[in-house]
Amino acid sequence: MSISLDVVVQDLYNLLRPDDFRDYCPNGLQIEGRPAINRLVTGVTASQAFIDAAILEKADAILVHHGYFWQGEKAEITGIKKQRIKALLQNEISLLAYHLPLDAHPKYGNNAQLGSLLDFKIIDELYPKHKSKVGVIGELVKPSSALELKKQLRAKLNREAFHVPGRAEKISSIAWCTGSAQHSIERAHEAGVDAYLSGEVSEQTVHFAREAGIHFFAAGHHATERYGVQALGRYLAEKYSIDHMFIDIDNPV
Repeated sequence: MSISLDVVVQDLYNLLRPDDFRDYCPNGLQIEGRPAINRLVTGVTASQAFIDAAILEKADAILVHHGYFWQGEKAEITGIKKQRIKALLQNEISLLAYHLPLDAHPKYGNNAQLGSLLDFKIIDELYPKHKSKVGVIGELVKPSSALELKKQLRAKLNREAFHVPGRAEKISSIAWCTGSAQHSIERAHEAGVDAYLSGEVSEQTVHFAREAGIHFFAAGHHATERYGVQALGRYLAEKYSIDHMFIDIDNPV
C-alpha cells in the first residue's frame, strides 16, 4: 500500500508539535519527492552513505533525526550539500527531519525510547516548558552500581560508555538527554540525581562531574539517538500499512 506524502507530513506535525520548540533547523518536510510513500527508510543522519543505501532500498521517503539547513551553516547549495540534495531530487526521495521534537516526544522520542531500552522510568522533564532545551529526570527500575550500569550500556548500545565516577555507590536516580547535551549535567546536578547520561562529553564536563560528585556517562551521540526514529517509522508503518526499514550508518561519536 501507499500513503500520500501530505498525509504523513500532517500526521507528524500533529504528533510531534514542532511549533512548540525553538530549534536550530526546520522540522518537517525538508525536501519534497514523489507524492506517495510506499517504502519509508529511517536513519539517524541524512549523510551521503545513508542516502545511497536508501536509494538501493528503493525508498520513497527517508525520515531522520539530523537533516539539513542548520542554523549558522552556509546557505549555498554547493559541494557535499549539493551532492546529497542532488541524489534525493534525482531519485524523487522526500526528506523528513525532526530534531528537538523527536528528542522530546513522550512516547516516540529519543529520550523516551532510550529510557525504555535501559529500564529507566521517567518522572519529570529536565527543562519544563523550555522551548530550546530537552531532557528528562527519572529513576532506575533496579538501582545499580556504576559498573553494572556501564555494563548495561555496553550490552544495550553495543559500545563502551565513557564514565566519570560520582559519589553514589548505588545509582537509583538519573537524568538523561541523548546527543550533544553534556552541558545539561549542571541542570541534572541541580535536580539532585545520582547520575547523568548523555551522548557526548566535553572537556569541562569531566571537571564539573568530579567536583559535583555526580556520575556522568557519555554513551555516544549516534548510539543514543538510534531509537526514536525507529519507533516513529514503526508507528507510520503500522498506521498506514507501508514498508519500513531502519538503516544504521555507524558513527563512533
